[in-house]
Amino acid sequence: MQNTRLIKLLEFLESDPNDPFVLYAIATEYNTSGEVEQAFAYYRKLVEQHPAYVGTYYHLGKLLEKTGDKEEAIGIYQQGMAAAREKRDMHALSELQGAYNSAAGLDYEDD
Repeated sequence: MQNTRLIKLLEFLESDPNDPFVLYAIATEYNTSGEVEQAFAYYRKLVEQHPAYVGTYYHLGKLLEKTGDKEEAIGIYQQGMAAAREKRDMHALSELQGAYNSAAGLDYEDD
């Protein structure tokens, strides 16, 4: 059975190949369906072409961690934190900081 949501998103992409939301949605759809290489391709395209689209960094970082590349994930989280600061998106910054701290082994509980 074909993924009709993905088919529709790919059609949207044909109409507007530079829409970061559509690229993000496609990456997420591939990630959800377990098509990791395709997900990576779209997340990386977003980071390269739309570095201010801060939602990308968290999900790309988590996917990198899931596939065993913790060091690259840490770097992606750092890039995302810089992008979030630049946009003054404190919610995204907080989420990225938490993911970064966890990946870097800096998450600890207060006594």
